[in-house]
Amino acid sequence: MKFPLVALFLLACLLSACRRADEKIPAAPDSMLGLPPLTQSTANFPAPEKIALGRKLFMDRRLSYNDTMSCAMCHVPEQGFTSNELATPIGFEGQSLRRNAPTLLNVAYVRQLFHDGRAASLESQAWGPLLAADEMANPSADHVIRKIKAMADYRGMFETAFNGLEASQETIGAALAGYERTLLSGNSRFDRWYFGQESATMDSREQAGFRIFSGKANCIACHGIGEKSALFTDGRFHNTGIGRLPGTEKIAEKRSIQLVPGLRVDMDERTLQSVSEPAPGDAGRYEVTHNAADRGAYRTPTLRNIALTAPYMHDGSLTSLEQVVEFYERGGIDNPGKDSLLKPLHLSADEKRDLVAFLGTLTGGNVKSLEIQARTEAAAVGHRGAIRKP
Repeated sequence: MKFPLVALFLLACLLSACRRADEKIPAAPDSMLGLPPLTQSTANFPAPEKIALGRKLFMDRRLSYNDTMSCAMCHVPEQGFTSNELATPIGFEGQSLRRNAPTLLNVAYVRQLFHDGRAASLESQAWGPLLAADEMANPSADHVIRKIKAMADYRGMFETAFNGLEASQETIGAALAGYERTLLSGNSRFDRWYFGQESATMDSREQAGFRIFSGKANCIACHGIGEKSALFTDGRFHNTGIGRLPGTEKIAEKRSIQLVPGLRVDMDERTLQSVSEPAPGDAGRYEVTHNAADRGAYRTPTLRNIALTAPYMHDGSLTSLEQVVEFYERGGIDNPGKDSLLKPLHLSADEKRDLVAFLGTLTGGNVKSLEIQARTEAAAVGHRGAIRKP
């Protein structure tokens, strides 16, 4: 009779450990090096069924009004869960969106979402693109809910993932948020060098770039590194001078226009205005707070996976890391609200190259596997979302 008692004791210990582990979002250990622990309440814990449902919703074009746009159309898995081709993504019926698509890698750590911080949770953020007229263009949350309920391949999925609850505004948002919280990507070469003490993972030029990053260039002031982890963002809002502040923009005689990926032309400004709508103004964080001090300020993005997520800045106006470094070398763009942290850096050409080389070490070790996971779901969905039979 001793063996069963021992077995029961071990089983009890195992179950207790599982309950404690339930407080943390699961991720492969090798993906978390350099990232802080991420905990959620039991209600928001992304069980496998919820993650699978959220991934399916994320990849499903039928969630847009005309069945053409999915979340993954602007947050492309193979492009660092952002959009590399254009400064800002293309939305509903070919409309150019106002802002660059931020990466969703490590978005679980972001507390104020969108470039202007207008959403406080991933659950609420998920509905922004679904209902935006220039993105997925649904007229209401009820329209999306009815549409999902009518799809045979979603039958029973919500009830399984949410203990009997059907598709609703809350469960749709929670499923999408649950999947997005699994997009955790650490274990970069920098993490292995800095936190893992593996000296061979960064070469001398990259190490020199880190010294510039944390010293002379003072990038670390906004893109911080902690003792045991680093998110490479302060989560705050800063005015760098980039953007279209209403009433302050200067009209140039010529403007560089991107026609298709890799092809740009210089066009006369008057000719451009005659064939296009005026570019919308963008006051940044001010649009949320209506505080004059926030005019032209945008949330500091993470630098993790930065080599994958071009173009840069909230308007996608800088196409390479070299351009980003040159921008900060000049101290940003002067304007009345420019952040006092921005000053000319006086970097040499070698120092700029070293800094760019360092930024290339921040790519997570599991990015490719996250891409494959996302596309596995997409491959299972055929025309108009019907599940393909093997």
